Amino acid sequence: MTSLLFTPLSLRGVTLRNRITVSPMCQYSSEDGFANDWHFVHLGSRAVGGAGLVIFEATAVEALGRISPEDLGIWKDEHIAPLARIVRFIHEQGAMAGIQLAHAGRKASTQRPWEGGGPIAPEVPRGWKTVAPSALPFDEGYSTPEALDEAGLQRVVRSFAEAAERARAAGFRVVELHAAHGYLLHQFLSPLVNKRTDRYGGTFENRVRLTREVVQAVRKRWPEELPLFVRFSCTDWVEGGWTLEESVALAKLLKQDGADLIDCSSGALVPKAKIHYGPGYQTPFAERVRREAGILTGAVGYIRSALQAEHILHTEQADLIILARELLRDPYWPLHAARELKAQVTWPAQYERAQD
Repeated sequence: MTSLLFTPLSLRGVTLRNRITVSPMCQYSSEDGFANDWHFVHLGSRAVGGAGLVIFEATAVEALGRISPEDLGIWKDEHIAPLARIVRFIHEQGAMAGIQLAHAGRKASTQRPWEGGGPIAPEVPRGWKTVAPSALPFDEGYSTPEALDEAGLQRVVRSFAEAAERARAAGFRVVELHAAHGYLLHQFLSPLVNKRTDRYGGTFENRVRLTREVVQAVRKRWPEELPLFVRFSCTDWVEGGWTLEESVALAKLLKQDGADLIDCSSGALVPKAKIHYGPGYQTPFAERVRREAGILTGAVGYIRSALQAEHILHTEQADLIILARELLRDPYWPLHAARELKAQVTWPAQYERAQD
């Protein structure tokens, strides 16, 4: 049986050499948003290791949209050159480089995880005032965010669009918009956080308005031949929150707006949600969005083995396998998976002797 995991996938004018994608994983290792040698080695090694698509971590479209002061950024032109250096290397290895554009909203201004991960108050050095759809803090100890007005919303949309232009200048071949994990676009989607009474709140059509405006604005700036992904939290795992049914409905709309693939994750909007973890626990979300919305999907979440990944593709639950923890543990997971599945892949010439 031919391995689907190592079958190329074409998206608009881009062809991935296989279905293995490096999930965007925050490194909290930047200064003033600039990519550096840590990012070069971290991302470059996954391209050397055989992944088809390497997506850079959640990259802030404006400074106040960073999760932490050490987040990667793309809010100014000076960020382009260091990103482009890494992109060129990834492409030289036969992989494609993608970037996740993000705004943390009310979950911004926090410490790095290994420094405690808690909020940094706006009056403290390195902290700043956060924004959100409504003036509701994320959790106890977090400052109350400022509810975005119309001018602020227009600024956010413009920031995403301008970031996409910078991504193109840096040579990226895929852009992913982050509308998951409790960050700003997700905050507007969910009635748990979005308590607005204007045209951006209340009904489903109003709550999805900002995400649609961002997708439409980015699609106008992002070249027609290059694919656009959107990451969803397909459920909040909380009663009264964003649902899988709404994710399907939004996916249908975003397909019309020019999105090409939905990266199907879940949760992280509110603390203490009861999430049912387990191997492949989010894959059913990707399967349902794919089947009912008629759009390509990526599966992510506790996908650990080559056989598990192969099964997801053969049963048509998703079109891409998006790996996080496994690729942190082993940058060469794709090469090992190819051996297990008896797929023919080309190892880097420098590592050829390791096959014996």
